[in-house]
Amino acid sequence: MPKKTRESRETTASAAKSTPTAAPDSSASLRRKPRSKAPTGHPTKKKFSLINIWIAGACLKILLFTAYYSTDFDVHRNWLAITHNLPLKDWYLEHTSQWTLDYPPFFAYFEWALSQFVPQIVKDDGCLSIVEVGNFSVPTVYFQRSTVIVSEILLFLSLQWYIKSSELKEKQKSFVVASSIVLSPGFLMIDHIHFQYNGLLFGLLICSIVSAKNQKFLQCGFFFAVSLCFKHIFLYLAPAFFIFLLRSCLNIENTKNLKGLKKRKCSNLELLFKLINWKRLFGLAIIVISVFTVSFGPFVYYGVTNNLFRRLFPFSRGLTHAYWAPNIWAIYSFIDRLLIQLCLNVPIAPKILNKLGFAESTTSAQSIKSLMLNSSSTKGLVQDIEFVILPNVPPSLTFFLTIFYQFFSFIPLFIKPTFNRFIGCLTLCGYSSFLFGWHVHEKAVLLIIIPYSFLVIKDKRLLLTFDLLIFAGYVSLFPLLIKSNEWVIKVLYTYVWLLIFYKSFDEICSSSSSLMTRRVFYLDRLILMYIIGFIPLVLICSFLDIFAIKIPIIKKLEFLRLMAYSVYCSVGIVSSWCALNWLYFLDESLWN
Repeated sequence: MPKKTRESRETTASAAKSTPTAAPDSSASLRRKPRSKAPTGHPTKKKFSLINIWIAGACLKILLFTAYYSTDFDVHRNWLAITHNLPLKDWYLEHTSQWTLDYPPFFAYFEWALSQFVPQIVKDDGCLSIVEVGNFSVPTVYFQRSTVIVSEILLFLSLQWYIKSSELKEKQKSFVVASSIVLSPGFLMIDHIHFQYNGLLFGLLICSIVSAKNQKFLQCGFFFAVSLCFKHIFLYLAPAFFIFLLRSCLNIENTKNLKGLKKRKCSNLELLFKLINWKRLFGLAIIVISVFTVSFGPFVYYGVTNNLFRRLFPFSRGLTHAYWAPNIWAIYSFIDRLLIQLCLNVPIAPKILNKLGFAESTTSAQSIKSLMLNSSSTKGLVQDIEFVILPNVPPSLTFFLTIFYQFFSFIPLFIKPTFNRFIGCLTLCGYSSFLFGWHVHEKAVLLIIIPYSFLVIKDKRLLLTFDLLIFAGYVSLFPLLIKSNEWVIKVLYTYVWLLIFYKSFDEICSSSSSLMTRRVFYLDRLILMYIIGFIPLVLICSFLDIFAIKIPIIKKLEFLRLMAYSVYCSVGIVSSWCALNWLYFLDESLWN
């Protein structure tokens, strides 16, 4: 009996001990419950803001005010003077300086607006003087570089809009894309050292892309029409926008309505009327016509449109620009140079070329030497190009090749006009114009890189081609900065950017389940070897640039360095174009 009583007491004691410990646990859990529910009920939203990047970038760009600037600086200074001093009807007629106004009217209006804010100290410095060669100093430089930074705000606003309009789960990816664009080495080198206004211009283009993403088709048409009236180089992308917006006006997806109309045996005219979204079609037409009327209307009124269009499309400038932009014609020009050396140094080479169909008069050593003295294809100059061995390339052929390769990308876009397909088509249009266009500027590589940046985050299968593009595209811009003082900036900044975003894109890109089966191991390694090859290329060419000032022999070999950049980078860009074509036409899962 005592034993039993002892056991019951122990049981009661243990129950008593467990009771007070259980109560605090339950009360603690009740206290913790609101804390655990708060994050799920009201998630803490990360603010993916670009304001800090903009401030830091602006500080860096201010430090570059005294850096080297190209002749484009005097070009824009002259445009300020023309639009400020002359009536509108004379803007596209004035030719005191060789840097005549050759951008569309909206950019001329933009220059006029900037000229209204020129301070007196800058006017006294000669900023608004119409002269053959600009004579200006520090005040003009500081003013014009400030206008580039201020105008670039549109680029930040358009990309912030892109982030804000993205879904919550996609905001981090969108932020990486936006950051890569606003910190782009291309904008830093071209706009803030070399000197142009691409931040403003591509800001307008991005506004049209974001509008397309949000299915705001009228808005998309407006922004792209405005961007065309600012810079006519966007004409290369116009076919993709035209097909995409035209397709948005067709109700082909409404198959139920189509079957119903067929059952009722409607006439073809009635069927056509039902399948077209007339409200959207007329809305787009009115918006685009209105934008072009505001832009070109005054010049049509004054009867100067012929001169205006001759300025916009100067086909007399030659096949290649300044040095060889990294495209098909760079490889073509390089082959011409190789054939020249073969004919000069290998006696049997002219006979072989004659058998292949080349005329004897252009393959003999004596004729080649005389042709080289007059040919501009070997000098890297901006003028009409004549090749020594290979046939000359007429503008009509470049136009045909550009349209031909663009045309095939329209078909999938018309059949299934998804946003991914639209960006793919837009990128391929940029590729075709850059690779096959007439008188292509090396800076036009941004027409490919910027649209492709919105696409690459969709799948890792696109990442390899994008890596090829950005490495080759940005390194190809190095010869724009010809002063040795800037080589550290361009090389260091670009390689830091490439390392950061090479890793960032690799982390955020989606990976498909079939990726490993599709990936070709040796191709990946070949691309990596090509990318590593940029290190010796840039180091050797950069050191040659530095020593060229002191060693005359190296100075004479300047175009050899430019040729090395152009040919090596063109291999990467052409390869990335081929790979994207393969994915665009043969891998449907990427574009749905």
